[in-house]
Amino acid sequence: MTEAFARAMPQEGLMGGLMIGIAAAIMLLGLGRVAGVSGLAARASGIAGGAPRGVALAFIIGLPLGAFLVAAINGGVATHFPASSTTLIIAGLLVGFGTRLGSGCTSGHGVCGLSRLSRRSILATALFMASGIVTVALMRLVGFL
Repeated sequence: MTEAFARAMPQEGLMGGLMIGIAAAIMLLGLGRVAGVSGLAARASGIAGGAPRGVALAFIIGLPLGAFLVAAINGGVATHFPASSTTLIIAGLLVGFGTRLGSGCTSGHGVCGLSRLSRRSILATALFMASGIVTVALMRLVGFL
């Protein structure tokens, strides 16, 4: 058993996955819209069309608000970022560019697209996963992890 697996929290992961699935189902069945965070963020900021702007704002505001509430109830969450702030900002910008290039983010393709058996989302999710695996392997090879 690895050290990381010893700290796994399967019940919390299951609950989080169920909540994400329910939110995605409500968006799709209730509004006919995919609950992709990048698309909702673009709509909330007025950059793109899609879901009603109020719904997009509520969804985007609810993400950090929900995390804040869980942290307040559970006494906080320990975080550790091994990279510098500059690296994190550059990485975030690259992720944003990738979501525009890939016509959606991991949440849109991975959660909503796969559940609808979208071929584009299946391919995009396979590429996300492959890219992550290759990146971690390369980082371990050069000693960053």
